[in-house]
Amino acid sequence: MHLSTADYAVIVAFFAVNLGIGLAFARRGGASVGEFFLSGRSVPWWLAGTSMVATTFAVDTPLAVTGFVTQHGIAGNWVWWSSVMSGILTVFFFAKLWRRSRVLTDVEFIELRYSGKPAAALRFVRAIFQGVLVNTIVMGWVNLAMMKVLSLTLHVPKVEALAVCLIFTGIYVSVGGFWGVLVTDVLQFIVKMTMAIVLAVFAVAAVGGIGALETKLSALDALHAISTAGGSVLAFFPTSNAAWLPILTFVTYIAVQWWASSYPGAEPGGGGYIAQRIFSAKSENDALWATLFFNVAHYALRPWPWILVALAALVLYPHGVASPDTGKPDPELGYVQAMIDYLPAWMRGLMLAGFLAAYMSTIGTHLNLGASYFTNDLYRRFIVKQASERHYVRFSRLATLLVMVLAFAAAFMMTSVGDAWKYLFNLTAGVGLVMILRWYWWRVNAWSEIAALAASAIVSNVLLWLSLTGRTLSFGLGSWHTALHGFAASDPNAQAKTLLVTVPIATIAWLIVTFSTAPEPDERLAAFYRRVRPSPAGWRRIARLAGTSETTEPLGVDIVDWFAGCGLVYGALFGIGKFVLGDPITGLAYLGLAVFCLAIILRTSIITASRPASQETSYEIGGTASGSTSGG
Repeated sequence: MHLSTADYAVIVAFFAVNLGIGLAFARRGGASVGEFFLSGRSVPWWLAGTSMVATTFAVDTPLAVTGFVTQHGIAGNWVWWSSVMSGILTVFFFAKLWRRSRVLTDVEFIELRYSGKPAAALRFVRAIFQGVLVNTIVMGWVNLAMMKVLSLTLHVPKVEALAVCLIFTGIYVSVGGFWGVLVTDVLQFIVKMTMAIVLAVFAVAAVGGIGALETKLSALDALHAISTAGGSVLAFFPTSNAAWLPILTFVTYIAVQWWASSYPGAEPGGGGYIAQRIFSAKSENDALWATLFFNVAHYALRPWPWILVALAALVLYPHGVASPDTGKPDPELGYVQAMIDYLPAWMRGLMLAGFLAAYMSTIGTHLNLGASYFTNDLYRRFIVKQASERHYVRFSRLATLLVMVLAFAAAFMMTSVGDAWKYLFNLTAGVGLVMILRWYWWRVNAWSEIAALAASAIVSNVLLWLSLTGRTLSFGLGSWHTALHGFAASDPNAQAKTLLVTVPIATIAWLIVTFSTAPEPDERLAAFYRRVRPSPAGWRRIARLAGTSETTEPLGVDIVDWFAGCGLVYGALFGIGKFVLGDPITGLAYLGLAVFCLAIILRTSIITASRPASQETSYEIGGTASGSTSGG
């Protein structure tokens, strides 16, 4: 793809503006660790929510969605659409609780909820797991997607091109801290969303319009002998026919995966960069509104431009797009090839700026988030416990550069963005229920989380190893015998089967460990209850011990709002989809459902005023008040 001087000028200007924002917030971001990682807990809901959406709109996302649509039709997106239920759970059950905890990272929460050496060990392991493994995997697939874009569009050496993008992002993040991330996110979201819509318009026009697109896709269904079984690439829901998305996989997504697996941006109970933005919100109300806005925008507003390009690519490239590296068809490259072939030449610089925006918003967040784990949960907690804020800010900037190096290395260990997504879902299968119940059941202890993490990681990786090697593990006790084997990559239900094996084993493991170990001390549980004020339903004894008269939102109201929130997001998602696919009557029905659900949420008045700051108290963790170390 040829770029003109004007195109390069647009890209350079975009880089310059982002760097300027980082420099503008250098002094403010460097004032303290709380400013560097949480912007002093003074962020309004709209800024926090937009930043959440911008972070999840990565350069890998349109490529992954294109791969899902190419292989499984529109319904293939249920691999992440099912996470709506987890995201709305965070809105109504956890956003306010996270904000009340006043920790700096979700990993620091461990020593607020648990005590003693098991809690310290779990915090250390979790910091490594989140800051090194999970965070690096996420940045690895984002970098992989960026390399695919650059190699296919500019035919530049991938290593050098990726290094330039990554180093530049690392500079403005390390200089401006979280304020730099938040403000650049707004600019980047506007640019990339605009260009995604523009590309969708040109790609659909290249096919001949929506009507022609649907006609040609129907012919594709017939070519694959799908129409006789009632399946269609355009279907929002799968049928019993397994040619696009198998029904077993769909049921597993909506019945198990959303609460069992912990996935960045959709963690059961919240966590990661979503929790970071909740911590940064200036009030509990802002935290809740930000998270609700994120879920609506993330699931309902963003996907359709990508899906339209993916559908057009199925028609425009019936034999797929070959990877420059392997020469074999890569289902994720249809999106990029459509940009190269059908976007007007004068818009290519803007489109690459859109890709850069998608890349930098996500990488910027994960550089800052990974550095927060290294600084707050490893260095400050276990290595240098008493130092000045200036010292920890300097280390935070060095940690950002360390995370950048890990991100660069991870890009060369992956081949498929979609496969990396699925691996992370499987890796954490069985962890989600513990992450939910630790807020609502006093009996969960540090050993519960340790067991869930270990069991999930071991079982999922053993299944992966068995799949790659074709081996089988046999077990027997007396006359009872069974065998454990992997699931071939060619099996369309492979991920579902992996989840259905991993989740029960991990759940049984952590429940056995929970009841085989002592509960957390009453003093710790009472202090946690007074500070966070979860629903007393699972804390009756502790609530009496804590002696607090403060009330929380009724659990029944939260449940009603959870159902309404799911209806709001799914109604908006399918309503917009029906409109763009030329079915306005059905679209209006779905949007009517969304409006009705929003009315329920507003009617329940769950958006209440946050607790005044004067009522906040510190909780001693390892000799240091969490409230002060977190900049709260």
